[in-house]
Amino acid sequence: MKQGPLATFAIACAFAVTAGAASAETSWDMSVVWPEGNFHTQNALAFAEAVKEATNGEVNITVHSGGALGIKGPEGMAAVRDGLVPIADILLSQQVGEAPILGIETLPYIAPTMPDLALLHKFFRPTVDAVAADMNQKVLYLVPWPGQAVYSPNKINTLDDMQGLTIRVVDANGTDFFKALGATPVQMPWGEVVPSLAAGTIKGVTTSSSSGVDGAFWEFLKNMNTFNWQASSNMVSVSLDAWNALSPEDQKAIEAVAEKLEGQFWLNSRAEDDKRLATLREHGMEIDAPSPELQAALLEKAMPLWDAFKARVPDATPVIDSYLAVKN
Repeated sequence: MKQGPLATFAIACAFAVTAGAASAETSWDMSVVWPEGNFHTQNALAFAEAVKEATNGEVNITVHSGGALGIKGPEGMAAVRDGLVPIADILLSQQVGEAPILGIETLPYIAPTMPDLALLHKFFRPTVDAVAADMNQKVLYLVPWPGQAVYSPNKINTLDDMQGLTIRVVDANGTDFFKALGATPVQMPWGEVVPSLAAGTIKGVTTSSSSGVDGAFWEFLKNMNTFNWQASSNMVSVSLDAWNALSPEDQKAIEAVAEKLEGQFWLNSRAEDDKRLATLREHGMEIDAPSPELQAALLEKAMPLWDAFKARVPDATPVIDSYLAVKN
């Protein structure tokens, strides 16, 4: 991974510890790729403030938003593992190159509502924790994005309206799904999306209402369809090297903060969707929901991909099957 000067700075500063008279003060630089106004960034800022208070100022987290530390989204888990940063906000679906099993929640329509996703996480969270531990890190909290919509130049009423649409997706599940729909998917991290829209490299985007506002998509596209086809979550994880350097008291305090705030952060995600949809409408975006006929066609294309994923990632089978047994 190419390191910019800010990433190099992060290496030097990540584990800075300043000795105090009675106790040590620990400073962590936190990598966040989302802009300052994004709700995940605001969650991270609230978490950092709560950690500072709960540890009586012994642990200070500085949130660097907008990819300021030079770490791109797909590099998140590796950056924490390799010590480039002690803590980061990480989009799970961009980490499937490190651990394909992390793609479970992004299977199309496997968890289309927030209650569905909360149920899935009962089976999926232990897997995330295990993958993180294998990559020398600990998950502090896990928070979903609003449902994934489709932004396009024209309205989408039937599958025919998606034929040949060059659309940005995040992961392999998105690639498989939109290929099945007849579109032309292109995987790319968030930082490349707006420049690609401006250049005409892509004609559509699948992402949340929150990211649609972050990217001011109304400057490029006029239509949004609330497919809610894919669940997607961010985790905040900390390097075990940094974590194990803390006192047991500070560890317990941070765990308590993370547990308390995670539920509030889920509520923030739900409120975020309503707020951002309103903003998109205010800027002239036309927002539709799939008709029952289109919804049925989308689900028909999605379900075979679940079995294909289980065949490709056998370790995912118990998680998926256990979840579906309860859900259905």
